[in-house]
Amino acid sequence: MKRYVLNLLSLVLLLGICSCNNNGKKPYAKWQDTITTGVIPIACDQCFQPIIQAEIDVFESIYDKAGIVPIYTDEVDAIQLLLNDSVRLAVIARPLTNEEKSILASKKMPARELIIAIDAVALIVNKENTDSIIGMPNLKKILTGEITEWKQLNPKSKLGKIDVVFDNQNSSTVRYAIDSICREQKLSENLYAQKNNPEVIEMVSKVPGALGIIGVNWISNEKDSTNLSFSDKIKVLAVGPYANSDEYNSYKPYQAYIARKNYPMTRYVYIILSDPKSGLSSGFATFLASDRGQRIILKSGIVPATQPINIVNVSDKYPK
Repeated sequence: MKRYVLNLLSLVLLLGICSCNNNGKKPYAKWQDTITTGVIPIACDQCFQPIIQAEIDVFESIYDKAGIVPIYTDEVDAIQLLLNDSVRLAVIARPLTNEEKSILASKKMPARELIIAIDAVALIVNKENTDSIIGMPNLKKILTGEITEWKQLNPKSKLGKIDVVFDNQNSSTVRYAIDSICREQKLSENLYAQKNNPEVIEMVSKVPGALGIIGVNWISNEKDSTNLSFSDKIKVLAVGPYANSDEYNSYKPYQAYIARKNYPMTRYVYIILSDPKSGLSSGFATFLASDRGQRIILKSGIVPATQPINIVNVSDKYPK
């Protein structure tokens, strides 16, 4: 919360500077940054907040005259900020549409897109839940309202209603559920949307029947350098391709299974850059794609996209 308040104050200060006069001289230009200096806002889908905040912290420690003020928001607002030229860099989970590219091009700010990581959408449940595996066909039925009780998945379950919870109604995880899981079918109206990812984790940790849908980097165990464990507040489900999937064809969202596409719910993380003067937005984008920036992504529990990776076999009690 303290960091959020500081970032908000920095953003207000930045906007104020951009609109003030310089000792009676003509007003400051809106963007006065260079590739390694200045203060700029960027927009970021809050699904990727832990990663991008870690990147910002390291970037600012290297370039002490640079300030990155992140606006962590939902995917819809992040794109709108970019289209309005309120930011010149956005981190989201999809490329721009042709219409969005045309809007930026009409403002002489053509968009450049760069994939920096491969992310996964994780399914989390309460630690009291005895289920550990779910198949994609059954997940689709849950999201569309055809399956509403845990006993429909496991007759031995003592839990009742399945309370599906997303991070935000305009988030990239909701769009992923619509586009990549349900496809031609609509989402059930009996789903919950919180304000952010921490609230999803909090709800799932307290509600025995909850099923949370969340970006995997939010549940990584920071103390585990092997990235073979998750937050101890919740339990992570393995996901398989069939309704009756078992431990031999189901996978948890570990890095190796994300990289190999064994885990069925993966997506790309995009940088959208509209920085015609190659200022600090371009400098930060270059850093994200660099070796050092990609190592931070590797440490976060997801997969770097611009650097080669080595997959090493490490024993695990639950191999998939």
